[in-house]
Amino acid sequence: MVLQGWEVKNLRAGKVQLRDAYVIIKNAEAWLLGALITPLGTVSTHYVPENNRTCKLLLNREELNKFIGAVERKGKALIPVAMYWKNNRVKLEIALATGKKEHDKRDTEKDRDWQREKSRVMKAHN
Repeated sequence: MVLQGWEVKNLRAGKVQLRDAYVIIKNAEAWLLGALITPLGTVSTHYVPENNRTCKLLLNREELNKFIGAVERKGKALIPVAMYWKNNRVKLEIALATGKKEHDKRDTEKDRDWQREKSRVMKAHN
């Protein structure tokens, strides 16, 4: 990953969230979007850090070609799973994910509505 100095400090302090993050492929390069790196209070006063800055991922050509093929041909999504340190470098573990189909979404919505209705009935019963 290409990081700035304040981001490295915050990663060492564990101030990163990958909950809403995702990876896109643009111009044969991988970019991390939506990762929240909370700035520490000790960041320089004359610099305003961006929490959700887009970071470039440094991948070798073989990995990049594999991801490009999966995203463009198979319709998969690239999701960051974990971020860790290895030999003074920040590593990002990326997973290939398949989105839900329309019928899966309807089933999930039906189950959610049923759980909500069930909890209402149980609450009214008590």
